Amino acid sequence: MDVSMNLWVATILGLTALIAVDFFIGRKPHDVSIKEAGIWTVVWIALAVLFGLGLMVFGTGQASGEFFAGFITEKSLSVDNLFVFVLIMAKFSVPSHLQQRVLLIGVLIALVLRAVFIAAGAAIIASFSWVFFIFGAFLIYTAWKLIQEARSDEEEEEFEENRLLKSIEQRFGVADKYHGTKLFIRENGKRVLTPLMVVMLAIGTTDVLFALDSIPAIFGLTQDPYIVFTANAFALMGLRQLYFLIGGLLRKLVHLSYGLSVILGFIGVKLVLHALHETGVHVPEISIPVSLAVICGVLVVTTITSLIASKKQAEREAAEKAAKDSIGA
Repeated sequence: MDVSMNLWVATILGLTALIAVDFFIGRKPHDVSIKEAGIWTVVWIALAVLFGLGLMVFGTGQASGEFFAGFITEKSLSVDNLFVFVLIMAKFSVPSHLQQRVLLIGVLIALVLRAVFIAAGAAIIASFSWVFFIFGAFLIYTAWKLIQEARSDEEEEEFEENRLLKSIEQRFGVADKYHGTKLFIRENGKRVLTPLMVVMLAIGTTDVLFALDSIPAIFGLTQDPYIVFTANAFALMGLRQLYFLIGGLLRKLVHLSYGLSVILGFIGVKLVLHALHETGVHVPEISIPVSLAVICGVLVVTTITSLIASKKQAEREAAEKAAKDSIGA
């Protein structure tokens, strides 16, 4: 898709305006209700759908299909990120009324960092087509790793701060309690970070780790930097509301890791086939409609099986509790 500089500028300005609106809505710290989260989740998804349809009308059907495939993939991977966000909120004991501010700034940091990743990835792909082999192999490895983690009985119950975050804390110091929405305060004559600033940095920098698999994944669906960027932007910008909407459902998506591993493995194979095709080897390539069907199908099946498994687990736990209560009586 041929994208002019004017369209790039207009898109960035439009996304900036949407972020400003989101910030204006969430500027006052408050507990986000399910109704509020639900309404704005629908709004963000509707905006993404309208953008995809706009690509179809003013661009091409292929560009629209690539956007929707990329958006759905990035959105599903973002839902997996929410598990870590929950751990981060618990680690730093973030007050409920400040969580929406943390997510807003944290996601904004993540969006800027991903833009850097996308620009770097596009430059590398343009210069070295063999990088598709590396991306494909990495996604297949990540898919296998996800399966291994899903099958493991050990669950990560606490968020571990990365080295960058620890070094920032040591360099500036951290206050011992929250001070409303302040990011810095003066303590004993020294300017120090508040816990709110630290948790925002934790959300933003942790997302870089997720970008290591999500960016190659979307480049496996499209090599158009414009579509890669906009799909990531729309997937991330509704993440704050999604956190509050499905926070209680996250633990019920017990098969999500399996579904994501299938998707990443599938895209990894697609990348390898594309790389072979680029080197002159005659192999079949997987089309965008097929990719979109596989991604949506896997997510639907994963969600259904997760909810069934969670329901059965809840029934077993209720039966065991009832049996113990009857014995105790």
